[in-house]
Amino acid sequence: MTEIKDLADYHKCVSNMFTYPKTPEEWEAYKLTDEQVEHFNEYGYVSGIKLLDDRQIDTLNEELKEIRNPEHPAHHLFYEFHSNESTNPNEVLFHSLGHWRISEGFHDALWNPAFVMAASQLLGNKSVRFWHDQLFCKPAYHGGVVAWHQDYSYWTRTIKMQHLTCWTGLDDATTENGCLHYIPKSHKWGLLKAPEIAGDMEGLIQFLTDEQKAEFMPQPIELKKGYATFHHPLMVHGSFENKSEISRRAFVLNVFADGTVSNSNEELLSGVPIIKKGQKMEGKFFPLLYREEL
Repeated sequence: MTEIKDLADYHKCVSNMFTYPKTPEEWEAYKLTDEQVEHFNEYGYVSGIKLLDDRQIDTLNEELKEIRNPEHPAHHLFYEFHSNESTNPNEVLFHSLGHWRISEGFHDALWNPAFVMAASQLLGNKSVRFWHDQLFCKPAYHGGVVAWHQDYSYWTRTIKMQHLTCWTGLDDATTENGCLHYIPKSHKWGLLKAPEIAGDMEGLIQFLTDEQKAEFMPQPIELKKGYATFHHPLMVHGSFENKSEISRRAFVLNVFADGTVSNSNEELLSGVPIIKKGQKMEGKFFPLLYREEL
C-alpha cells in the first residue's frame, strides 16, 4: 500500500517545477514595476501577471484531474471539497480548499518565485505567509456563478487585515466562460456583509449604499491561461456563469503578511489544530513563503 504523504510537512519545493532564487539579483527578474504596484493601490487589483508556462499548466491540469476524484486516496486532506457548491445541478461550481497538501505541483505553486515576489510587493514589501488555497472550476455549458463578495468578509478570524488574493487561470478566462469581474476602487468601501458564495449573484447589492450602487461598474478580467490577477482583501469581485463550450479552471492562493494573528478560539480551517486568539499564525499549515530582508 502506498504511503499517503501530507505535503504540508514540506515547507519548500518538492519537485523541479520551480527554481527558488538564492540571491537578490536573481529575485530582480520577478519584480513588479512601480506602475503595477501603483495600479493595485489605486484600483484594488493588478492583472496580467504571468506565473506559469505551458509545461507547468499541463502538470497542474493533470493533477487537478486526479484530485477532483472523491475516491482519491488523499481526499481526507482537503479542508473543504464541493463537487458542486451550487445547489443547482445545471449550474456547477467545483470548489475545494487544501489541495496543496495532496499534489506536488499545487504544493510547489506556493513557492513560485513570480508569485511570492509580487505578493511581498503588494503587501507593502513584507514577508509573506500562506493562508489557504482554493480551486474554482466551471465546466463548459453549465458552470455556475461565484457571487459578488469581498474575501476578507470570510476571513475576520485572522487579524489585522493584511491579506492578499492571487487568482491564476488554468484555462483561458473570457467573458463568455465566466472570467473574474472586479468593481474597481471598491476596496476603499470598507468591510461589507458576506453573502453566500455560490448563491444569488447579486446578493451583495442589498448591503450597498446608494453611492456604492452608483459606482458598481463591473470590469471583466480576461486572462490567458497561466496568467494571474492579484486583488485586495476588500475588493468586490465575482464571476458569472459559464455557458460556453470551454471549461474555466483556476486556482487561488491566499496569503497574509507575516505577523498576522488568530482572532478566534475555534478551528480556522477544517482539521487544522486551533491557534488561540491573539497567537501568531504560523506552523505546519501556515508556512512562510518569502522572507523580506530588512
